[in-house]
Amino acid sequence: MGKAGSPDRELERFISYMIGERKSPYTIKQYRFLVGHFLKFTGKTLQSVNTEDIEKYKNFLALEKKYSKNSQYLAIKAVKLLYKSRNIEPPLNLTTPKRSKKMPNYLTQREAKKLLDAAHDDLKTSAMASLLVYTGIRVGELCKIDVDDLNLEERFIRIRSGKGDKDRIVIIPDECAKTLHEYLMERYKVQSTTRAYFVSSRKSRFDTSSVERIIRNLGKKAEISRKVTPHVLRHTFATTVLRNGGDIRFIQQILGHASVATTQIYTHVDDNTLREMYEKHGPRFD
Repeated sequence: MGKAGSPDRELERFISYMIGERKSPYTIKQYRFLVGHFLKFTGKTLQSVNTEDIEKYKNFLALEKKYSKNSQYLAIKAVKLLYKSRNIEPPLNLTTPKRSKKMPNYLTQREAKKLLDAAHDDLKTSAMASLLVYTGIRVGELCKIDVDDLNLEERFIRIRSGKGDKDRIVIIPDECAKTLHEYLMERYKVQSTTRAYFVSSRKSRFDTSSVERIIRNLGKKAEISRKVTPHVLRHTFATTVLRNGGDIRFIQQILGHASVATTQIYTHVDDNTLREMYEKHGPRFD
């Protein structure tokens, strides 16, 4: 245990607060790392950190750590939660930078098919890839799925305590239901104490880094030139639904976004739809 007022004790208290607030294990891990960096950098108690310290910290993130705008945003967000957990008013300049509006990376329809085809010789990998591509769930949500959360008869999965601690229902499309059922039959043969739907060779629940590695390797096997991650597959799902005429609010609900503003980024990525809209509604001067 750290001494009262020490960075270690501050971090322990913050972790307890996040657990009490039912933050996801992934968020707790991420924020613990970021806040730990902040406390080590300032070397002060929260009450004594001033605007000059905050300015130096921001420069440290941008210039020394070379964090992207999104990473800087996340770091400041974590520190702001630290202040909130202690009911201390933060320095006025503890503000988040504007997040990057870069277009999300996603696979083309042809690349997505290549990825799914490359997984056919391994049922577990095929089930993982199909679920990510056809539902757009987060990798952390995939890892937390229990056998009891699947209803293959009515074709839905209950996502429990997703981001923001919200439960939601995700529909299982016909395209991946057969694969999920075949894997479930294999899963029932595994003797394990965990109720996890996806279990590793050690008969335990997968962690996010293991799934990310599986998908990354699958992308290489499919000979896709860009890096393939579960988040790229989430972007692929959203972009494809939009291209097929899906409403932005429908996409928001399926993805589990708290605000439609987060989902709006997908309205900028489909160049084919933009071209069609321009051809239909663009000005004519001839």
